[in-house]
Amino acid sequence: MLERFRAGWARAMTPPARLFIALHVTPNTITWVGTLFTVLAALVCFPQGWLWQGVLIITVFIFSDGIDGQMARMMGRKSTWGAFLDSSLDRIGDGAVFGGIVLYYAGPGHSQLWAGIALGALVMGQVTSYVKARGEALGVQVSGGLAARADRLLVLLVAAFFGSVFHLWWLLPLALCWGFFASSVTVGQRMMQVAKAPSEHDAAV
Repeated sequence: MLERFRAGWARAMTPPARLFIALHVTPNTITWVGTLFTVLAALVCFPQGWLWQGVLIITVFIFSDGIDGQMARMMGRKSTWGAFLDSSLDRIGDGAVFGGIVLYYAGPGHSQLWAGIALGALVMGQVTSYVKARGEALGVQVSGGLAARADRLLVLLVAAFFGSVFHLWWLLPLALCWGFFASSVTVGQRMMQVAKAPSEHDAAV
């Protein structure tokens, strides 16, 4: 099922990727532009209470995360810098989205409680990625967990959109609670993978 989804997603990204290649736009440019507009939409719209509007704009530019990768594959590029840039800017975009929700609850949302939980979800989401990167830098294969980046972002954006459109005030707080819980569990799961991995001393023995 997952492989079919990925294949279908790659096919959907092929026409825009082919267009940008014809226009001599680089994959890294798409990455930068997508991140820039995601950050602007999140930090301008969400603090103003424009939740569904912000989600629509962000969703458009989230597609760039698939287009740049498809462009790189079509161009036969395997760039360490491109992969590093994409992962790094993803963290910035995610931080802006969750940060925008924090500012929403600190402002028009009028709830220090949900602002705090949104901040917790932001922090634990970033730590989830850090734990994976740090573990793999130590030579340990770190993968899986309860919630990946795409899962957390999708749940948040869907809840923000439908909660705003249909005035379901509880939907976004529910998504934030799930995001905080799922990220915390995922951090714990990935830390256990590193803890259980044999150390260099153990391997030598």
